[in-house]
Amino acid sequence: MSSITPIRDPKNDHLITPENSALILIDYQPLQVNSVRSMDHEQLVKNIVTVTKLAKGFNLPIILTTVNVESGINKPTVKHLKEILPDVQEIDRTTVNSWEDKEFQEAVKSLGRKKLVICALWTEVCLCFPALDLLKEGYEVYTIVDAIGGTSTIAHEVALRRMEQAGVQLSSVTQFGCELQRDWNRLETKQVFFDNLMENGSFFVETLRW
Repeated sequence: MSSITPIRDPKNDHLITPENSALILIDYQPLQVNSVRSMDHEQLVKNIVTVTKLAKGFNLPIILTTVNVESGINKPTVKHLKEILPDVQEIDRTTVNSWEDKEFQEAVKSLGRKKLVICALWTEVCLCFPALDLLKEGYEVYTIVDAIGGTSTIAHEVALRRMEQAGVQLSSVTQFGCELQRDWNRLETKQVFFDNLMENGSFFVETLRW
């Protein structure tokens, strides 16, 4: 058994790679987490932490945004997530749709990447609206369905249907990790890949550790 060498161009790959994608995190704040009704709060936070650790471990650019912190209405990003991103400056805004915020637009454009993995609370609002706008701007948009949440199960599911019909590509925590790693022979990221999916429950066989 052998891998194809050299690996196909990671910048022009039609799949997500560390070289052609970026992660955008929108509004993972206490109020939003507590108001999610489409999945368990603890699992939601656990999953978005795994997504973020994977992105950071594979050196994806990361944008982190909040809403209404500077106005005093809301609190910053939950500590479980912020502790992983101590050097990532939060972009705070007042707009419901992040794409209607000038600083957010500039941050996204400065990435120079067309594949954007967006995770947000809530699915039907702070994820759906910028995702639809980004598609119109020519970006390829992805979301991780088990790391986002809506104010009800049906609100979450209908928003996913609306986005998917528009062209947003749906993924999962496990799929995201595997799509980035792609090959066990990529030794520089193998430990990050394995540890995070082990922690998240995708791998259960302890003897697979090295």
